[in-house]
Amino acid sequence: MTRVVFMGSPDFAVPALRRLIVDGYEIVGVYTQPDREAGRGRVLTPPPVKRVALEAGLPVFQPSSLRREEAVEQLRALRPDVIVVAAYGQILRRAVLDIPPHGALNIHASLLPRWRGAAPVQAAILAGDGETGVSIMLIDEGLDTGPVLARRATPISEFDTAGTLSERLAVIGAEVLGEVLPRWLRGEITPEPQDESQATYAPRIEKEMGRLDWALPAVDLWRRVRAFNPWPGAFTTLRGEILRIHEAWPIPDGLEVPGTVVLLTAQQRAAVPPERPRPAFGVVCGAGILAPLKVQRAGKRVLYAEEFLRGERGLIGARLGT
Repeated sequence: MTRVVFMGSPDFAVPALRRLIVDGYEIVGVYTQPDREAGRGRVLTPPPVKRVALEAGLPVFQPSSLRREEAVEQLRALRPDVIVVAAYGQILRRAVLDIPPHGALNIHASLLPRWRGAAPVQAAILAGDGETGVSIMLIDEGLDTGPVLARRATPISEFDTAGTLSERLAVIGAEVLGEVLPRWLRGEITPEPQDESQATYAPRIEKEMGRLDWALPAVDLWRRVRAFNPWPGAFTTLRGEILRIHEAWPIPDGLEVPGTVVLLTAQQRAAVPPERPRPAFGVVCGAGILAPLKVQRAGKRVLYAEEFLRGERGLIGARLGT
């Protein structure tokens, strides 16, 4: 039976681990990030992958770094035939990659070589890509530069957020892994080198990137609202206080100074698809208007736009981001 070490941490990695369990591989170790404090109470919380592994009775390892020699030796003692990685959160050095005879396979959430790096899902939405997908690649020492075993595409809906798209890609990744891994182990796949001339990079997302600049076109800000949902969340300020925008829609109008809150006309409200929450007000952008659909003041609950407008005196005509 094939001995597999799985490495992953967030929700994105869970479907792949479950697929390996269902397919009957001998999972000799699950590597995941250390438990970390989370939430307002700063409660020590295990990664989602750890919870699934423990429920399945699998051995869990949480080294703070795989660069330490003792961590490498611990991994070597497991004698894995192959390592499967999905959003583990650590870079694997050559000493680790050389351990399994069948190498280390990574489930990457883009159609490589497009969007190498830490935030491929967000990058695809920000760029307005019509599709993205999953690549199964053989890990080398570069940043997502290894040869590709398989790709599978999926369209990006105008309603997709980073959260919904990540969930879909996680399921697709598990499906492709289930098809590719046995063929790879039997030697039936020749990895395809990536075309370096087509490579693009997706840098790590920082919290401040969620701040909306109303001088930008409404379409760009709409993409940011979607790309930064659920984290770090798109936000602006209203009278000096943080106002989070959870959902929005772009409208191709706007004559006021960027950042000005305006009451939407019936025609402008009709530009928002009927299956989305109802708009009430818009914010003038560098080009067009962004209509917030769900907003949230700091420490308060999420409100639909109509409810927020009713309770926020003097909102129309106010300037956001100042």
